[in-house]
Amino acid sequence: MARIRVLLLSTAAALLEVLPLVAAHGDEHNGGHMNMHEDSKLQTQESDAPHSYWSLSEHTGLIYAHIALEVIAWFIILPVGVMLSIARSRFCLPAQFTFLIVNALALLPGFIYNQSTPELYENNAHSKMGWVFTWVASAWVFMALVEMYVGRRKHSTEHESEHPMTAANMAQYQRVQDTEVACPPRWSNDSGQGTERNSASVGSHSRSPSVESEDQQFINPARRFTADEEDHLNDNAEKRGFLGNKSVDNFFSRNVARFAAGRPLKIMRILYIVIERTILIQGFAAFMSGTVVYGGIGHGGAIFNVMAHYVKGGIFFLYGLLTLGRWTGTFAELGWAWNVKPPREVVGRRRAAIPSAEFTESFVIFLYGCTNVFMEHMAAWGGAWTAQDLEHVSISVMFFGGGLLGMIIESSKMRDLLNNTILDSQAPAQYADESWQQPRQYKFSMNPLPGLIILLLGKMMSSHHQDSMLSAMIHSQWGGMFMGFALARAVTYLTLYISPPTSYLPSRPPSEIIASFCLIAGGITFMLSNKDTVAALESYKLDAMFTFTVTMGLVALIMAWTTVLIAIKGWATRKESRSRVSKTHAGVLA
Repeated sequence: MARIRVLLLSTAAALLEVLPLVAAHGDEHNGGHMNMHEDSKLQTQESDAPHSYWSLSEHTGLIYAHIALEVIAWFIILPVGVMLSIARSRFCLPAQFTFLIVNALALLPGFIYNQSTPELYENNAHSKMGWVFTWVASAWVFMALVEMYVGRRKHSTEHESEHPMTAANMAQYQRVQDTEVACPPRWSNDSGQGTERNSASVGSHSRSPSVESEDQQFINPARRFTADEEDHLNDNAEKRGFLGNKSVDNFFSRNVARFAAGRPLKIMRILYIVIERTILIQGFAAFMSGTVVYGGIGHGGAIFNVMAHYVKGGIFFLYGLLTLGRWTGTFAELGWAWNVKPPREVVGRRRAAIPSAEFTESFVIFLYGCTNVFMEHMAAWGGAWTAQDLEHVSISVMFFGGGLLGMIIESSKMRDLLNNTILDSQAPAQYADESWQQPRQYKFSMNPLPGLIILLLGKMMSSHHQDSMLSAMIHSQWGGMFMGFALARAVTYLTLYISPPTSYLPSRPPSEIIASFCLIAGGITFMLSNKDTVAALESYKLDAMFTFTVTMGLVALIMAWTTVLIAIKGWATRKESRSRVSKTHAGVLA
């Protein structure tokens, strides 16, 4: 019994020693299960967490308001202000200030949205670009305001020099004012009975002919203003200042001459023109950076692929807008509107020295080929070159050689050297013969190289191998668009070769509308064909027809609005020209 008792006691003691270990092991085991459960829960939460602002469901009203107001500010109001500024219209400043107000209203919901949502795209460039371009636009409007006050001060100085405040003028003005008080003018609702100038009614006063002739210089409110007088009144309103007779307006009037004179004024005007011609491109760049951040694409090394497609597609997009501008006649003074280039006597020495549009296109193609050779391997910098990298480099070499050949064709000196073979075989006396004169096609540039290069690019990209079917179809879309541009441009050249233009006015070939449409649509589709955007489209189960139809509708809308903007510029230019003629005519009569 004693041995059994000892055995039981020893067993109990061993159990007492083992139980804490078992309990600890069980706690550890249970804790492990709990940790694994928590880890899987965290992983599920991380997988469900939004990876872009597009998939974020909170505060969508703020971001939609930000996007809508920015589109209104930068793509509706600002282009109108730019067109009015180019036309040097009196309505330019109101449009510019309207843009600043709407842009400020757009920045407010964007700022609140950034503060209310997690940062899903660290160190993004959109916010920085937006603020920088906003300050640039604000400086542009400020310089326009200063320029207005400079012109106002100059006009006042000239007016004072033409009409000095002499004692005779002051006495004449006082006589007219005294007569006006004694016999006020008749308003339109006055019957006129008993208020005629020569009537003998009570309170009437006789007026000398000299005073009556002086009184004719003042405005009678009973009659309508003529167009010349309305322009004169508008000019006087401008002299009073854009801000009225407020303290801010007086401050500008007193202090603007201190720094806006001489060289600072020239520098300010140069900066103003530079911003005027580039601010729409800045807004386009800011908008495209916003699509990258909002869509959550281009993280890490993928940014190089996104940037390559955005930059190259953006170039073709702007090229399409330039082609549309040529069709509308925007560059007729340069000979770019499919017209005969006006001589130096008509457009001036500087504009006459600007090269042809085909030379400019060839130079841009050449520059693209030079720079792009060194950018095709940036996404895999330091790694091995692939066959796809070499394909892209070959395209850059094609751009380099094709652009160089296009510039050579546009050189008149090179053309003369090529003609030397036949010219040297005849005596100079025979040059007067009509058979030895230059053909009429020489008066107009017809260079097929830009169209050929883009045709080959479209053919290469439409058959370029891609990792997914969607990507291959999107590449085929913008490749086909580029080939459509080249064919439309070929139709233009064939038409003009048969019947070259003879007028300084724009000829507007209908095929160029198709060419500009294909370039704009191809540029937008080019931007959409980057790898991250294609992956996002695949994740949302969207096909290539979705991108195609949306792009075509957007392009039609962009071209319509661009045409309206150019028409607004023409209207403003004509109105200001008529106003200047009216003022000149009034000055001659005075």
